[in-house]
Amino acid sequence: MIEINVDLSTTLFRYYPEGSGSIKVEKGTTADDLIRKLGIPEDAVSLIFINGKRAMPNQELDENDKIGLFPLVAGG
Repeated sequence: MIEINVDLSTTLFRYYPEGSGSIKVEKGTTADDLIRKLGIPEDAVSLIFINGKRAMPNQELDENDKIGLFPLVAGG
């Protein structure tokens, strides 16, 4: 098991009520695996950041990584 830090956009808080914090996951877990583990619908996340850098869903998480998950944001 490894420990990572999760930081969700406000609109995703219902899937992880704390909004942010530490969580333990299996070594080899990807960003996409974490999204499924938290029960977040696949189409609800359009931006993934790991340690402040844009990441792909298939990127593996490492000990103490900080992962941010954000929905598509539209503005005008």
